[in-house]
Parts: sequence; structure tokens; C-alpha cells
Amino acid sequence: MRAIIKHYLLLTTGWLFVILGVIGAFVPLLPTTPFLIVALACFANSSPRFHSMLLNNKWFGPPLAQWERSHTIRRTVKFKVMALIIATFVISILVLSGRVGLQLMLVCLCLILLTFVWRLKESEDK
Repeated sequence: MRAIIKHYLLLTTGWLFVILGVIGAFVPLLPTTPFLIVALACFANSSPRFHSMLLNNKWFGPPLAQWERSHTIRRTVKFKVMALIIATFVISILVLSGRVGLQLMLVCLCLILLTFVWRLKESEDK
């Protein structure tokens, strides 16, 4: 009984993170890849079919497979992510003109995210 509950809990959690990841592909401040990595881990322990589905996805599959293999990302992906983070935060900061406190908070968040991404290991195959 406990194994069945764990199985369905992992499946549900996996799908929740897939949904959040897909939403994150369209909403600027919501990250996509971390959600999909969590979903991948959930499916690895609950559903080989859904695990394989994520790894074989034409958009998300290759980076997820690389992450699962070596916990690295390609340098080009890293720089694209960093450029996207900067662009979305610049837009958000401009939209909040006149609200210095919120702008400073966004600058700090941006710097934290950029530091996190910068520290990710890069793969050997560039």
C-alpha cells in the first residue's frame, strides 16, 4: 500500500512540475529547466514511460538528457539562459519605473539567478 501511494505521489508531483515547466517557458520569471529536472527525477522513480517521454521530447529532451548524464549544460545554453534572464529583468525593471524598492529587489534577484547559472558546470562538448 505504501509503495502504491509513493508511486502515485511521484507521478502527480512529476506532472505538476511538467505543467509548471511548460508555463515557465512562456512566463518570464518562472524557470522552466529546474521544474523539468524535478519532473524527470520523479518519473525516474515512478514511470519509465513518462521519464522516457521527457528525455525524448524534441524541445526539452536533449538538455534534460545531458543533465541526467553529467549534471552539466552546454556553454551556449548557459549564455542563452543568462541573456534571457537579463532581458526579462530589464523589461520588468523598466515597467516598474519610479518604484525604486521593487527595482532594487529585481536587480538583487537577477544577480542571484545569474550567479547560480554562471556556477553551473559546462559540458566538454561545446
